[in-house]
Amino acid sequence: MNVFELRERLVGDYSSFVTSFINIRDPRIRQEVRERMDEGLLWPDPLIQLNPCFEPGESIDELVDAGVLHDECRSIFRLKSGPADSGKTLRLHRHQSEAVKAASTGRNYVLTTGTGSGKSLAYIVPIVDHVLRNGSCRGIQAIVVYPMNALANSQLNELEKFINFGYPDGRGRVTFRRYTGQESSEQQGEIVGNPPDILLTNYVMLELILTRPREKPLIRAASGLRFLVLDELHTYRGRQGADVAMLVRRARDAFGADRLQHVGTSATLVAGGSWADQQAEVARVSSTLFGAEVRPECVIGEALRRVTPEPNLGDQRFLDRLRSRLADSQASVPSNFEQIVSDPLAAWIESTFGIRREPESGRLVRQRPRSITGANGAAQELSTLTGQPVEHCVTAIQQLLLAGYNCPHPETGFPVFAFRVHQFISRGDTVYASLLPETDRHITLFGQQYVPGDRNRVLLPLVFCRECGQEYYCVRREQDDQAGEPRLASRDLTDTRAEPDSEPGFLYYSEQ
Repeated sequence: MNVFELRERLVGDYSSFVTSFINIRDPRIRQEVRERMDEGLLWPDPLIQLNPCFEPGESIDELVDAGVLHDECRSIFRLKSGPADSGKTLRLHRHQSEAVKAASTGRNYVLTTGTGSGKSLAYIVPIVDHVLRNGSCRGIQAIVVYPMNALANSQLNELEKFINFGYPDGRGRVTFRRYTGQESSEQQGEIVGNPPDILLTNYVMLELILTRPREKPLIRAASGLRFLVLDELHTYRGRQGADVAMLVRRARDAFGADRLQHVGTSATLVAGGSWADQQAEVARVSSTLFGAEVRPECVIGEALRRVTPEPNLGDQRFLDRLRSRLADSQASVPSNFEQIVSDPLAAWIESTFGIRREPESGRLVRQRPRSITGANGAAQELSTLTGQPVEHCVTAIQQLLLAGYNCPHPETGFPVFAFRVHQFISRGDTVYASLLPETDRHITLFGQQYVPGDRNRVLLPLVFCRECGQEYYCVRREQDDQAGEPRLASRDLTDTRAEPDSEPGFLYYSEQ
């Protein structure tokens, strides 16, 4: 599948749908709407981002051999294709193995890495290891708190694969259940009556567990809780963050968890500064949230690595190779790993959409998503760099991204360029215009109160007759107590309430 062609079809279908019921009589408004839509107002250029490669860490087997993990982890944490598959050896990313080692010290820790980095294994492996060492069916030994049920559901499936797949009866040596409010009364009763080793929940349900009489058996079962995990720490902000912080403290007291190990996972919590500065800030924020110390050295970040050689755009030899690569109209698209890795355009693509070197620390970090097309797109930059037409650069970038996606990395088996296309599609708003004659009024598709640069002229939303396309101002007539005269205020089309001093309606204004 060509994802770029799919995007074009999707946007084309949506464009046809939207424009099929747009009927605008005024030529100036019609032209403004057409131009803004052609510019991508409702469907801007998609953003491209590569999922980077990670530095490898120890395998599960190596951690078992080193005494870091229980021997049974050898059978549990493997790459399994189905319930009867015993699986293949699992090698962790470096940040995952660092998290496992941090957990073995008993200290609180936070893993702050990007999407697709396997954050959940950073706490699931240590939790399962603890249960194996201390025995199953001894009450709830770990509670994992998710901000959304969808995340809990996804983790439930992953635990099923790791813990139960590969065992003759489909039941591993560690028990786990989801308790989020999605379960039936019968299922909830089963969990309360027979608590698992690992409980997956959300912060609302954890609050209910602490307060509802029927869940008191769960509180007793979690006495001496060893692990409390907060997944997606970056979602806990403002008042919600304060509520969750208090919940953590109350849970620790309710469970009598004097040896509780706090674990957090998150996407990037802070930006800017050196890595040491970022570690210190994440440690401060997470310590405040947990009400327990997180040391800066226990904040673990992702370790990235390049697939292609790192290019030097100041090196004339590299630029010459890049220009020659794009100028050769007969050149075929690379089809195997060796060809892609040696392609100068692939190195430029990885630097542009994948990873960059952080000036302060020299670490490799993820690039921000970026569009290929548009005035500030990557194709325009490549065109300026090589002198090739922008359209040619667009095609070359897309072709090589697709080739990299269809080519597996010989070490990991994952695509060389596992890229994502972020396409934002808006339902749109309406047209806004100042209250002036047709030829003089200010027209915009961006909602705002006043004409830019002139706060004496208000902007009001327009609605259009479906039959003839005539525009009307969508307003509410209100009584101005100070002036003693009625005034017009902007109104949403769905706001039809009538009040003693306010009346919804439409205003037609024309000098013709």
